[in-house]
Amino acid sequence: MATIHPTAIVHPHARLGTDCEIGPFCIIGEHVELGEGCRLHSHVVVGGHTRLGKGNEIYPFTTVGLKTQDLKWTGGITRTEIGDHNIIRETVTIHSATGEGEATVIGSHNAILAGSHIGHNVVMGDRIIVSMAALAGHVLVEDHAVVGGMCAVHQFCRVGRMSFIGGCAKVVQDVPPFMVVDGNPAETRTINKVGLERNGVSDEAQTALRQAYKILFREGLTMPNALSKMEKELPPLPEIKHLTSFIRASERGVTK
Repeated sequence: MATIHPTAIVHPHARLGTDCEIGPFCIIGEHVELGEGCRLHSHVVVGGHTRLGKGNEIYPFTTVGLKTQDLKWTGGITRTEIGDHNIIRETVTIHSATGEGEATVIGSHNAILAGSHIGHNVVMGDRIIVSMAALAGHVLVEDHAVVGGMCAVHQFCRVGRMSFIGGCAKVVQDVPPFMVVDGNPAETRTINKVGLERNGVSDEAQTALRQAYKILFREGLTMPNALSKMEKELPPLPEIKHLTSFIRASERGVTK
């Protein structure tokens, strides 16, 4: 059975998994589902059509699944889907999607730190850190990325796998995988050596990524020519293939 503080308001149709803890003054809406072992500390609001997996921990004054801020919203059912074992700290806002049948999606084992905003239709992977930052609508964040304190990511941008965005950065184009981006406006500075080491990327791949960085961002080549040179000169490692495909799929352009 879930443990519900007497001051909490839980809609009778909400579905709470076993061993959930609902703290003081929390509000849980009608169409909310919490997986087993979720803990809501206090003053947490979870509304809309929202599903959380197991073992999520949410700290005070956070709101999850409420209506999008997008002025194009015209009604309908939108969803917020959150995976397992996420830590969501104080005063975080996670908004539902904009269009009928769409969803804001967050994976598992993420740390969304105090004061962060996750906008409508954002899609986040796993083991990501968002530190007092703002992700605008339709942003995609791949696994193991770090979004630094007080930075802002423009709508429809993508943040690549194992990338690192420095604090207070202004990101208006895609952040390439495995790289460090910083500044206002943001620039790609170097490979994310610390992140690569922490995630067990091989020395061979790190060396290849360092060469890729130089080809892409320091030789003055056009992006198509740089990608062609990478494919000719660098080993076909999974990291190089992912970096190449990520850049080729870019619609907003890549942060240089």
